Amino acid sequence: MSAPPPYPNQPQQPYGYPQQQQQPYGYPQQQQPQQPYGYPQQPQGPQGRQRPQPQRSPLRGLITAVIVLAVFGGGAWYVWDYNTNPHGGKAKKEAAQAARAEENKKYNPQVGDCVKVHDPQGEPVAEIVDCGSPEAQYKTADRLIGADARCGPKFDYGIHVSIRHSSNYTLCFTKV
Repeated sequence: MSAPPPYPNQPQQPYGYPQQQQQPYGYPQQQQPQQPYGYPQQPQGPQGRQRPQPQRSPLRGLITAVIVLAVFGGGAWYVWDYNTNPHGGKAKKEAAQAARAEENKKYNPQVGDCVKVHDPQGEPVAEIVDCGSPEAQYKTADRLIGADARCGPKFDYGIHVSIRHSSNYTLCFTKV
């Protein structure tokens, strides 16, 4: 069975729009504001008013401010201490680099330096010493670049030095 035709002179609602509820005869019509289709309506309380927003506590704002200040203050203190503390941070890092550089000078002989060789039969290490001291065993005579370089018969001793991520070389020595 099909629906009865609409009454004449009564406007029809387009398809998809919500239909208004009709009140039975004898009750006054209440006018409700129309919301565009698809938009949510504001929540309303029992008397049609909007609900009041909860008040933010000043204590909550104070706690948030204290936490933010503590985080930024701690970060600033760490940076300041790292850069100014003479026993740690930046100073400690620079001291360690200087110590490594000094040690590298002590164990990196150049041509003409006198050396004492530690562990000549195992992994030999040439330590630079004063040429007039009784510890001086050899004098650095030549430095040959390359992994397969060998000292010739005119040298008394040779040490092959292999440095990671750098060049390999051979130090050739003569007796002092």
